[in-house]
Amino acid sequence: MRKDIEFKAEDGTTLRGWHYTPDRHAGRAPTIVMAHGFSALKENYLDRYAEVFSAAGLGALVFDNRNFGASDGEPRYEIDPWQQVRDYRDAITFATTLSEVDEERIGVWGSSYSGAHVIVLGAIDRRVKCVVSQVPLISGHRNARRLIRADLIAAVQKMCQDDRKARYAGKPPAMIPVVSDDPANKPCALPTADSYEWFTETAKKRAHAWRNEVTLRSIEMFLEYEPGTYIEYVSPTPLLMVVAAGDHLTVCDEALAAYRRALEPKKLVLLKGGHFDAYVKDFEQASGAARDWFKQHLIGA
Repeated sequence: MRKDIEFKAEDGTTLRGWHYTPDRHAGRAPTIVMAHGFSALKENYLDRYAEVFSAAGLGALVFDNRNFGASDGEPRYEIDPWQQVRDYRDAITFATTLSEVDEERIGVWGSSYSGAHVIVLGAIDRRVKCVVSQVPLISGHRNARRLIRADLIAAVQKMCQDDRKARYAGKPPAMIPVVSDDPANKPCALPTADSYEWFTETAKKRAHAWRNEVTLRSIEMFLEYEPGTYIEYVSPTPLLMVVAAGDHLTVCDEALAAYRRALEPKKLVLLKGGHFDAYVKDFEQASGAARDWFKQHLIGA
């Protein structure tokens, strides 16, 4: 069963989403707290994951990140990764107040940018008893160096510097598209062909409220974010990493190297496809692996 929910983050911002409760579970259920990645909304397939978890006896609390979708927050379309981590923690706190939730059995699931966040959460918040990190960002700086041509990096840095001056003078934040049909000539945040295809197609079919823009400051904060530095500290919380072999957005080799640094208990699932296939072509494998990991560590035999 799904119902709409809303809750206050610590700074008073209202965040909104869905709460799924398993039909066959009586009393307080183990519950997975979930949010999406860079600029994506809960309608970008998170309902499908939550339904898989719910059918397995797990609750799921899904919410839109602040400044996006149904959630409040200003400036709109700004992505601050550390604020999103704090919002996850507030979502966990909210979940523990619900009569249907077992606060001793909280898991977190994240994908892409939020796949990075849940690694951080697993390390710093011991209320989290199980982590699933799907196609995660590991290093904002190194990943950006893989996505941005070397001869264009100085121009991107100059754009960020100019934006800082403008904001200091009281002007609104500069904006940049999330994706582009010609990233070589039209700058965007996620400059890959599969990013453009997935976001635009999903916006037509599912996430009608998605907008193809973020603040330029979001790119600057992406460059500063190093979630992989926390991966050794997730243990002893169980960690599942779902990595796509063909991922050239949050690059596969970075995720595999991070997995090697993680301590037990841990498990790796390697999908055959690319970054966005985890939501579509490889969905059964990705969601099934997450479901089984949560069941093993939050429900048990």
